[in-house]
Amino acid sequence: MQLDVSVRKQQGTFEFNAEFSLTGRRIGLFGPSGSGKSTLMHLIAGLLKPDSGCIRLDGTVLFDAAAGVNLPPEKRRVGVVFQHAHLFPHLSVRRNLLYGWRRTPEADRHIDPEAIIEVLNLAHLLDRGVNLLSGGERQRIALARTVLTCPRLILMDEPLTGLDEELKFQIIPYLNKVFARFDIPLLFISHSLLEMRLMTEQVLVVGEGRVEREMATEELAQSAWVAPRQGYVNLLRLGRPQPHGDLWAYPWGDARLVLTDESDSDENVVELDSREILLFKRHPEATSARNMLPCTVGKIFTVGNRVRVELHCGAQQLIVQIVPESLRELELAEGKEVVAVIKASAFRRLL
Repeated sequence: MQLDVSVRKQQGTFEFNAEFSLTGRRIGLFGPSGSGKSTLMHLIAGLLKPDSGCIRLDGTVLFDAAAGVNLPPEKRRVGVVFQHAHLFPHLSVRRNLLYGWRRTPEADRHIDPEAIIEVLNLAHLLDRGVNLLSGGERQRIALARTVLTCPRLILMDEPLTGLDEELKFQIIPYLNKVFARFDIPLLFISHSLLEMRLMTEQVLVVGEGRVEREMATEELAQSAWVAPRQGYVNLLRLGRPQPHGDLWAYPWGDARLVLTDESDSDENVVELDSREILLFKRHPEATSARNMLPCTVGKIFTVGNRVRVELHCGAQQLIVQIVPESLRELELAEGKEVVAVIKASAFRRLL
């Protein structure tokens, strides 16, 4: 997807200005509430008209003030999933799903309704009224309905806000399956850094009515570490586990990690706090920890009394936080070989 935006919009005392050009498939709009994320989404979708400027999506002009072009929302083929599902209460789940699909020109219909029903596990819900759905089910229906309009781009505006943590982490695998299966570009709006890391590959940072910068999502996560009392949490994507005595061994790149719990999920994502990793000069003779990974030191950053060390563990990367005294005692430098030691109980499952 190629998205080019240069717009200005005044709303009361709030002025929004954005100028950027980006290419990608999984893009986040990140920033605090009131920064202008939803304003930008409404401008792209055609739900709000800019005062000036232009918007182009894959070369198609959606808006151009100078040329007098302002395509209506239904002509832009930009789907929107809001924080609240906005399902039609008088229609069943099935009729909600097919509402947009039936109004999409046949030439643009390239997604089979049965395919999205299978991916989002909706078959048992089709004949229900929408008022009988849980919050997570409503969001899945709203996403499926949007996908069936066969859009060129989907905008998701804080779709996980208001859901409890357990439900949020149940929905994210469904979202990832949809965007992987149907290859639809995503613009994901959130103020949650964790949601950004789980859903996007690159991020536009929005603040005070303007797009401040573009960066890789993990670069954003690492930049937050410099804030006072802000730690870094590694997100690790693991393979399917195998029994390992009383524990479970998960593939992680060329290595394997031993965890305390089993999973039958296709998508295994765990958190590992950078402060939960111990470093040794050489392989320890004995330890209660179950994970001992040979690694090579990469870049080292120091902020006050905290030191962040990048470790290259084969093709994978870990971030470790230590204190300056440990840095000196271990004689750490870029290229030095160390052993990272991690307890099996140190991992927190997300997906």
